[in-house]
Amino acid sequence: MARKAANDRKTEIVATTLRLADELGPDRLTTQAVADAVGLTQPAIFRHFPSKQTLWLAVADAIAEGMKGAWERELANKTDPLQRLVALVLVQLRQIEANPAIPAILHSRELQTENADLCQIFRALMLRLQGLLRSELSQARDAGQVRSDLAPEDGAVLLISLIQGMAIRWSLGNRAFPLAEEGARVLDAQIALFRGVTGEE
Repeated sequence: MARKAANDRKTEIVATTLRLADELGPDRLTTQAVADAVGLTQPAIFRHFPSKQTLWLAVADAIAEGMKGAWERELANKTDPLQRLVALVLVQLRQIEANPAIPAILHSRELQTENADLCQIFRALMLRLQGLLRSELSQARDAGQVRSDLAPEDGAVLLISLIQGMAIRWSLGNRAFPLAEEGARVLDAQIALFRGVTGEE
C-alpha cells in the first residue's frame, strides 16, 4: 500500500484526534491512542507533530478554519443584516453539532492550563465571531430591524452566551436534543426581544 503524503497524513491525524477527543475526552487522550487509531507508531506521530501541544494547536487551527469558512459562506449568501445575524448563530451551532468534541476541548482543564497558545486561538475565534455579530446588529439597528436602544456590543454578548449556553446544555444533557434545531427556537425568542416584539403584539 502506498504511503500517504505528509499533508494527507497530518490531516488524518488531526481528524482522528478530534474524533477521539469526543470519544475519550481531551484530558484522557494520548498520542499513543491517536497512533493506534491511524495505524502508526507513536514516534511516527511525533515526526508530524513534535509534541502533544503542537498536535492540539493543529486541531485548534482546523476547527478555526472550519468555523471561519462556514461564517464566510453564510455571510456571502445573504444581504439582509438580521438574516445574516441569524445565519451566523445557526451555522455556529451546526459546526458544534458536527464536531461535538469542541465544547469539551474548550473547557478542558488540561488544555486550558497547559496550552496557552491553544487558548489564544479559541479566544481570538470567539472575539471574531462576536465582532461579526456586533457588526450585523449595528447594521440591523440602522435599518430599523431591531430596537434603537439596543447596544450592538451587548446584543453580540447575549448571542455568544446563547451559543455557549446551548452547547454546554447539549453536552451535559448527553446530546439528547438536536442542538441547531433547539437553538433556532431559542434564537427566535432572543431576536423577538431585540426587535421589541412581545407576545401580546
